[in-house]
Amino acid sequence: MRVVVVGATGTIGRAVVQALSSRHEVVEVARKGGKHQTDIASKDALERLFKAVGPFDALVSATGAAAFKPLVALSDDDFQFSLSNKLMGQVNLARVGLAHVRDGGSITLTSGVLGQQPMQGSVAVSLVNAGLEGFTRAAALEMPRNIRINVVSPPWVDETLKAFNMKGIPGMPAAEVARAYLASIEGKSTGQVIDARAFATP
Repeated sequence: MRVVVVGATGTIGRAVVQALSSRHEVVEVARKGGKHQTDIASKDALERLFKAVGPFDALVSATGAAAFKPLVALSDDDFQFSLSNKLMGQVNLARVGLAHVRDGGSITLTSGVLGQQPMQGSVAVSLVNAGLEGFTRAAALEMPRNIRINVVSPPWVDETLKAFNMKGIPGMPAAEVARAYLASIEGKSTGQVIDARAFATP
């Protein structure tokens, strides 16, 4: 399969690319660097991306940012950034990319554990994660040409926790999180929120 991975240089994206590369053609897309670049917050940029990339069998979004602040500290701009980037950025990836996915292909988005298990400071993140999960369930009912759509919900990733010196929070290696994306790409499910923790090594 030809698989487009958006966010290919991020912690999860790199692990997904590595997991796919041995048996699929991977097209790596990042905000900066690499062969293809895009800004998911710009629909025009996404349209240019897909015209340049051409047809593919699977689209993976391992990208998206949202503000992590206490509720009383969140500004209108923080909410707008979160909605425009992680939520509508991925929604538009799916909307624009849909025309370029081959029949029977798949789209995989990324939400996160904070959509179902919030913590202090996660108001904006939880909002967009839950929105992505609702979008995926509903969009699956209307996908044309037997195209599937799922969303992976990763927990905190070990590499991220280490990088930010965040102690006491349970995490999971990015390589194990990547298994959830493989299940979405290579499996038959659609409209599912795939909890990456189900793919952790016992």
